[in-house]
Amino acid sequence: QERMPQTPPFAAMFDSSGYNRNLYQSKEDNCGGLYYHDNNLLSGSLEALIQHLVPSVDYYPDRTYIFTFLLSSHLFMHPYELMAKVCHLCIEQQRLSEPGLDKNRIRKIAPKILQLLTEWTETFPYDFRDERMMRNLKELAQRIASGDEMYRKNVQQLLQNLIRKLTTVSQYEEVLAKISATSTDRLTVLKTKPQSIQRDIITVCNDPYVLAQQLTHIELERLNYIGPEEFVQAFVQKDPLDNDKRCYRDQKKTRNLEAYVEWFNRLSYLVATEICMPVKKKQRARVIEYFTDVARECFNIGNFNSLMAIISGMNMSPVSRLKKTWAKVKTAKFDILEHQMDPSSNFYNYRTALRGATQRSLTAHSNREKIVIPFFSLLIKDIYFLNEGCANRLPNGHVNFEKFWELAKQVSEFMTWKQVECPFERDRKILQYLLTVPVFSDDALYLASYESESPENHIEKDRWKTLRFVSEV
Repeated sequence: QERMPQTPPFAAMFDSSGYNRNLYQSKEDNCGGLYYHDNNLLSGSLEALIQHLVPSVDYYPDRTYIFTFLLSSHLFMHPYELMAKVCHLCIEQQRLSEPGLDKNRIRKIAPKILQLLTEWTETFPYDFRDERMMRNLKELAQRIASGDEMYRKNVQQLLQNLIRKLTTVSQYEEVLAKISATSTDRLTVLKTKPQSIQRDIITVCNDPYVLAQQLTHIELERLNYIGPEEFVQAFVQKDPLDNDKRCYRDQKKTRNLEAYVEWFNRLSYLVATEICMPVKKKQRARVIEYFTDVARECFNIGNFNSLMAIISGMNMSPVSRLKKTWAKVKTAKFDILEHQMDPSSNFYNYRTALRGATQRSLTAHSNREKIVIPFFSLLIKDIYFLNEGCANRLPNGHVNFEKFWELAKQVSEFMTWKQVECPFERDRKILQYLLTVPVFSDDALYLASYESESPENHIEKDRWKTLRFVSEV
């Protein structure tokens, strides 16, 4: 029995230039609608690229190619259309539909087809939340399994793993919906009788180190559920060669990515709420210093997303206008963090720190040193600009594969980061608080801010009057 083709881990997939220098040695395809330069695949017709994905007895596509093509194919066609073509090519080329199927031939090709299906289901499981996809997968898998008892177990294993993954995702989405409902319910109570349920963060967790660790739990869990294709689907518009038919864009396709962006916003508002809520100046100053310590520990852990959310919460105008409060704060530590996350020169300082954390994670011996949680909005922005800056198609109609190497390189780095297990102990009470405690809206923040430190000019005074009037109505 031939051994299954081995694939390297994500981190080793792309070399520093984004291309793997030794790709495609096993298949000469320059004449078959694929264009190479120095052994790098730069472009190709969609049909030729699909053909290049399909293994044969003496060929298996490189893993970087599989990941890059499956990722970018979402811009051109439905996954189920791609799966149908792959199935068709496998069956036609290997004559799998013939009645007297040669077991020897099946033994040569089956491990390779199985390996391709395994990589597809493991890396892009969300593609299979579609009955048509599952039908095609099962049909091809059954053909392989029916040829030889030996592969039946492998096929069952593949399907079980996929179904388990999809079940976990559905459960996670149900939990997210519950969390969202709980915090909405509590906000209604808060508007009517604020003191009855509101506690503050320092009462729940007085140790900034522990809070930073719990934030890292939430970050890693949410990162883990974002599928690589969500980055591409967030930007799907239409394929110009598709007669202006809009390429599919179903909001459900990017919901884990959106839930993660919502978490960032929630954390920013939570920080601002905790600072604006206390009546006493001294207490507000203490909360600011507390969050500065939390943010600093997030930086040390490599959790840049929570760090940025905390800084943006502290920079919201209802918080930054509290001059008497800030006068009581030792701001040196906060200034250092702000400098680290300074947006000038395209976030140069942050990018340097991120590179440092990435280097550390590559040589890490423990999960703690492996943690890299990027400032997510900036990661999306980088991918967005990469997508906008280059055409998907070249003037001759070829798919611009050079662009997709770069896209895949950025997304594969993210894939490495999201697979890290959180090394810290979970604290349910703190996690519950962070995820469900009510947070103030913009208006409620301003109202609390003006009540803590009175308005200073006409604009603030007018706004305060309006807010008080609205809140009394």
